[in-house]
Amino acid sequence: MLNRLNDTIGRGVWIAAAIAVAVLWAGAGASLAADKDKAPAKGPRAIVNTKFGEIEIEFFPDKAPNHVANFIKLAKSGFYNGTIFHRVIPGFMIQGGDPNTKDQANKAAYGQGGPGYNVNAEFNDIQHKRGIVSMARANDPNSAGSQFYIVVENSFFLDRQYTVFGQVVKGMGVADKIVNQPRDNRDLPVQRVEMTVTIVD
Repeated sequence: MLNRLNDTIGRGVWIAAAIAVAVLWAGAGASLAADKDKAPAKGPRAIVNTKFGEIEIEFFPDKAPNHVANFIKLAKSGFYNGTIFHRVIPGFMIQGGDPNTKDQANKAAYGQGGPGYNVNAEFNDIQHKRGIVSMARANDPNSAGSQFYIVVENSFFLDRQYTVFGQVVKGMGVADKIVNQPRDNRDLPVQRVEMTVTIVD
């Protein structure tokens, strides 16, 4: 009798466990489906057009409102058009947005330009994972201006040291092509990779 009771309890435990696993799998499946069907975030987006294709960026105005507003303002003014991705490091990131890169005769000045003013840091809790768009700066945390970079591989060592203000939602394959272009000893691509940036609602 005791053996039969133990067997019955054992079978009951296994059945309960099986049901619990099934429920967990169902929940996980629903969660994945929800992620897959997630509606695009509302608000303006940036389209970075290059000879390799387009990169679409969504913004995080709740995390870095001043940086988002600054990028949109510069893009709408045509500031970024004709600038290049002047720094590419495989396994790390691609960087652009320097107006000095419009001058093909003065490559020594690449990486030093900006809009003529700075934007104070808005460090936040978003991690620098692949696809994140963040602002470049000098040693001063409040020295960001127009230069930005797109992370092609997780770079968590940058977290809370640079202002994340957006992420790529389409076109990471384009970023991968850019980052793998032949480059010189300053990480400047041998062939120019120009951009035009437009804002769409």
